[in-house]
Amino acid sequence: MTARGLLIAAPRSGSGKTTITLGLQRALTQRGLKVRGLKCGPDYIDPAFHAAATGAPSANLDSYAMPDALLGQIANEAAGAADIIVAEGSMGLFDGVPGPDGHTGASADIAALLGWPVVLVVDVSGQAQSAGAVALGCMAYDKRIRVAGVILNKVASERHRRLAAAGMEKIGLPVFGALPREASLILPERHLGLVQAGETEDLHQRLDALAEAVKAAIALDAVIAAAGATNLPASARQVTPLPSPGRCLAIARDAAFSFVYPHVEAGWLSLGAKLVPFSPLADEPPPESCDACWLPGGYPELHAGRLAGSSRFLDGLRDFARTRPVHGECGGYMVLGKSLIDADGTSHTMAGLLSVETSFARRKMNLGYRNAVLAADGPLGPAGSRLSGHEFHYATVISQGEDAPFAEVTDPHGSAPAPAGSRRGLVSGSFFHAIAVREGA
Repeated sequence: MTARGLLIAAPRSGSGKTTITLGLQRALTQRGLKVRGLKCGPDYIDPAFHAAATGAPSANLDSYAMPDALLGQIANEAAGAADIIVAEGSMGLFDGVPGPDGHTGASADIAALLGWPVVLVVDVSGQAQSAGAVALGCMAYDKRIRVAGVILNKVASERHRRLAAAGMEKIGLPVFGALPREASLILPERHLGLVQAGETEDLHQRLDALAEAVKAAIALDAVIAAAGATNLPASARQVTPLPSPGRCLAIARDAAFSFVYPHVEAGWLSLGAKLVPFSPLADEPPPESCDACWLPGGYPELHAGRLAGSSRFLDGLRDFARTRPVHGECGGYMVLGKSLIDADGTSHTMAGLLSVETSFARRKMNLGYRNAVLAADGPLGPAGSRLSGHEFHYATVISQGEDAPFAEVTDPHGSAPAPAGSRRGLVSGSFFHAIAVREGA
């Protein structure tokens, strides 16, 4: 049995789709349904909230960075273990980048590929009947998808709800519910998105409150009925997203290092790798039993002083790197460098395994898909391997140092290849977050 699914999406970011998605997931789980969440696009944080809301794993679906076979593989695993999939879009429903048809990174690509109807979340603050025109545009813009209904969000009053609902009635779009403008329903945020699920105080009480709000305002039976059959891509081949960096992989895992895609870890496990977590914030070194070390992205800039004082971790990491590969992504890359300047302008000494120096005091947002070609053999494959991924960080490089580049990167907008990251001996790192091996590589 393959679960039916639907995609919660919106005309733009900031419409409230994450809180409504979590409320729906929790409310349907409380009904006794087996619910799985999935997240469109390159997002590390929301899948952990989905997992907390449903009690089941979540993962990402990325139409730009993943081949159809991998998308189908992830969707198939979720659909085979659930009664219903409640997936969450990213940004606006049609927001993407230049790419082949169906592979632009837009949430609409996922709805079209998998056959899931769209439930549109429309923030009606500052408008009433005009919200119907926005929804009508979403219904008509892409003939591959079907908008099954709408949830009105940030409704100011009963009169406001009636007026906005009248706009939806005029275009023939069912209204599944309307949620009030309520600050208590907003989850706490920081500079890369929501405060992580593991750091959110009273998370389950917050999720229960979202579920109660959803049950009071949204017709759950109508939402369930709107779900459509999951149409899996025809390819039956198994895809491994990325090579495994080692047979026994030490992987940093705590509040400073947490950005690892579920599908990447699942791929490593499918190759027979053993993942051994350790906590730099607890001053733990990479376990000696491991043959490679991975420092994921996360928030080391918020814990720079504590990391600089973690001598067992830093000394152990340096010893490990003498004989075994170490790779750092984004925040992990920053910690492998000489120093990290925090938001207050204080410089903290890091591992010094790479010559890069970074600063969170000089903040500049770097966001977008990247395609990388590896400059040398390393944990992610041999020289010349082509990978798809993305960057999302505010820290800046203040000194690249003398190390050789890790890769050459381009973006989907036709940028010229540029050197990125650093490598020295068995150590490598960059701000590039790898998602999958590029098709045709």
